[in-house]
Amino acid sequence: MTEPRAVRQASTVLLLRDNAAAEIELFMMVRHHQIEFNSGALVFPGGSVDANDKEIAARPELYSGGGGLDADVLGFRIAGVRETFEESGILLARAKGSGVLIDAARARQIEAAHRVALCEGKTSFLDVVAGNDLVLALDALVPYAHWITPEGMPKRFDTWFFLAAAPPDQLGVHDGKESTDSIWLSPREALAGGESGRFKLPFPTTRNLIRLGKQANVAAALTDARGMDIVTVLPVMTKTPDGGRQLRIPREAGYDGEVFEVGAVG
Repeated sequence: MTEPRAVRQASTVLLLRDNAAAEIELFMMVRHHQIEFNSGALVFPGGSVDANDKEIAARPELYSGGGGLDADVLGFRIAGVRETFEESGILLARAKGSGVLIDAARARQIEAAHRVALCEGKTSFLDVVAGNDLVLALDALVPYAHWITPEGMPKRFDTWFFLAAAPPDQLGVHDGKESTDSIWLSPREALAGGESGRFKLPFPTTRNLIRLGKQANVAAALTDARGMDIVTVLPVMTKTPDGGRQLRIPREAGYDGEVFEVGAVG
């Protein structure tokens, strides 16, 4: 009997801002074509929870907004902040003793000093946070969705999606390694690009873009998310008589349907 594949914990952050056309915009990146998972896809910042995230979780002086959360939940949120910094350079943190997020100038200083080393494994996020007298703003993350990769896939993830308002003037840029391009665009523009073939959109990304595109602005999206009951989505994949594939997700999860014809699944 084949052993079931391990499911890795992961976090994804939808960084939001309002644009001049009265639409929500998101920071998204194009994955490098040689990356094993979601190669070439247009995605949100995110990645696996690692051991260092758990070490930070055991140091409550290094984060705010963690009251009452268990170690696993803290790990997801800390990973979300770390992956956002690694993949976009945007840092959701406050100076120790401050009630506001660090400004763009300070974020750029920290990025210039530590981002490359962090991405290359030459330093740890714990050292970056503690060494710069930072407090991670876990309270800036609002849980939005919870997806688990279907059984039978070669790599499986237990992923929490979070919304976060991007700090003013922190514009973000891709790392040039795991991702080869980055862009701020509205859900409407991202979905249109998926339809035209300009972008490759993973299935969960498409569903979350459609849902988010119904919101009028960032404030409305965050307020709505805070009131949501999040239903875990573990898509069930089946083959159709014509050789295609279908995915079924829970209707109560609040997406744009229950059964979908699909190609590749991300």
